[in-house]
Amino acid sequence: MGSLGAILKHPDDFYPLLKLKIAARNAEKRIPPQPHWGFCYSMLHKVSRSFGLVIQQLGPELRDAVCIFYLVLRALDTVEDDTSIPTDVKVPILKAFHQHVYDKEWHFSCGTKEYKVLMDQFHHVSTAFLELGKSYQEAIDDITKRMGAGMAKFICQEVETVDDYDEYCHYVAGLVGIGLSKLFHASGTEDLVSDSLSNSMGLFLQKTNIIRDYLEDINEIPKSRMFWPRQIWSKYVNKLEDLKYEENSEKAVQCLNDMVTNALTHVEDCLTYMSALRDPAIFRFCAIPQIMAIGTLALCYNNIEVFRGVVKMRRGLTAKVIDRTKTMADVYGAFYDFSCMLKSKVDKNDPNATKTLSRIEASQKACRNSDLLNKRFLSLSLSLSLSRWYMTLVLFLLLRQTSYFDRKSYIIASKSRYSSILVVVLLIILAIILAQLSASRSSN
Repeated sequence: MGSLGAILKHPDDFYPLLKLKIAARNAEKRIPPQPHWGFCYSMLHKVSRSFGLVIQQLGPELRDAVCIFYLVLRALDTVEDDTSIPTDVKVPILKAFHQHVYDKEWHFSCGTKEYKVLMDQFHHVSTAFLELGKSYQEAIDDITKRMGAGMAKFICQEVETVDDYDEYCHYVAGLVGIGLSKLFHASGTEDLVSDSLSNSMGLFLQKTNIIRDYLEDINEIPKSRMFWPRQIWSKYVNKLEDLKYEENSEKAVQCLNDMVTNALTHVEDCLTYMSALRDPAIFRFCAIPQIMAIGTLALCYNNIEVFRGVVKMRRGLTAKVIDRTKTMADVYGAFYDFSCMLKSKVDKNDPNATKTLSRIEASQKACRNSDLLNKRFLSLSLSLSLSRWYMTLVLFLLLRQTSYFDRKSYIIASKSRYSSILVVVLLIILAIILAQLSASRSSN
């Protein structure tokens, strides 16, 4: 649920972590009884617990389609990622993968751990796919075909230019965004969003992953996986692997900042996409990963640890994002706060500082122009009955002490506004109010 040390350091992480733990257990209990669907949802929780939780909010029909879409593309990605598969074997499989989803007998042994299980028992995924509605099948088939062809292209071609980088990310992630938009539309809950905006949703997530996973990819055995474009890294080192060596630390961080700045170009498109969503469940499904991405970029920026180990958001902060992302106001608030964190880390001597600051300020302007940054607590307050005003006031002050309703609270650390004595006094007042309410109910 999160280390004890982390919880003691961030005590307000405890409740969101507890809720996340309970939600995970409830999701596991809701796994369908049919063998093929049971396998698919069990595998979904194994390959991505956070995705497995968020998907549970979708309606049954759309949830099944998104689950299978995710597993089909995860299987395709497993083939691409396995560097032990010879190119002459891998390329035909990638190109024909969209056909294999119709074959209940097809499987291919590759990958490791849970991914190997997915590939060895892929017939369960195919069986479930064939039970989906026709419009869902067509969308999944189309995206799988296009993605497989794109992956095959870049098996035989390195990422040289920034245009190559955008094209590669389009194939492996932008198409996911386009596919999800098609599934949402097929469910009848959303209008069909433009491919351009859908593509940006995928590119923002993929570029974040590529930046964060530098060390894992460069150390891949038997062969490195290199996705950072030569057009960027060649400005700083002679070889991409040189970035991980201590003597190149300064250049490595500058290159990293260049990569983060490139990723930030997609922020405004992502905000536009999310602001147009109508269904609350689909909105949360899309918004939570995007907030995680901007948060990860804020942690990675100007951080040499990207080249030394793993940089990621702590579990407690992740739990808060999942728990507190309900409306577009929450999204604008989170993006604004993480942008502030990012901005505070910009070194004006960095060669890309001006460009980075320009991108950050454009993102912040989009958030400010929404007029939603300070409306989260207001909407909650107005929904409370007058008879609970005193209790609400006390709770509000207590929660302000823990910064629960502070727009910047769970992202940007701030000093306590109240002394410990005031907290004790407020707790006593709350206890008295609760006792009075209890006595009132008993007399009635």
